[in-house]
Amino acid sequence: MEKKIKVLIADDHAVVREGLRKLLEEQKDMEVIGEATDGMQAVKKVKQLRPDVALVDIAMPNLSGLEAVCLIKEAVAECQVVILSMHKKDAYVHQSLASGALGYVLKASPTTDVLEAIRTVNGGEYFLSSKINSKIISAFLKSRTEQPAVSGYDLLSEREQQVFRLLVEGRTTSEIADVLCISSKTVEKHRANTMKKLDIHSMVAMVKYAIKIGIIGPELWED
Repeated sequence: MEKKIKVLIADDHAVVREGLRKLLEEQKDMEVIGEATDGMQAVKKVKQLRPDVALVDIAMPNLSGLEAVCLIKEAVAECQVVILSMHKKDAYVHQSLASGALGYVLKASPTTDVLEAIRTVNGGEYFLSSKINSKIISAFLKSRTEQPAVSGYDLLSEREQQVFRLLVEGRTTSEIADVLCISSKTVEKHRANTMKKLDIHSMVAMVKYAIKIGIIGPELWED
């Protein structure tokens, strides 16, 4: 018997989770092994259950889908992630891929996109909803192979980038410390280093900068 693809569903809306569970359980090659209602829970469930694929909503409470992807890939590298989103802007797709996701599916897409995405990323390949310009994958892969211009965000270490993203999402120092399993003092150190490297002197300026470079967008806060 062919091994089934183990899937974790992470979405803060019960109706969405129930719909996805029903859809996936009708497939002979898939099984839902768990659900999560927020980003933090998604990371914990992935560590516990070790699914093959995680369907992750881009906008969830406690921890955004984008940051959850980073932590999921850190914890269980073999778990592939498909982002579920209402937004088809290139910036969101690019950031999702940069965070480690292999798939990006619009919530308005046909259910066949979700199924195809799961099967495709489980095989280690990229998948984008049919309504998204497929050229973005080529552009993303090209940007990874080309020598990037060293400026701003590129100057931050991986940990500083994590702290930066959590800060602009509105997380407190103690929340960031809990998420990253580091001390509050270390968070503050990374925050200070980040602001110094970016030559930013306030949280308002940091958020504006994050929106400008596509790390976050006003739409994400409206979900």
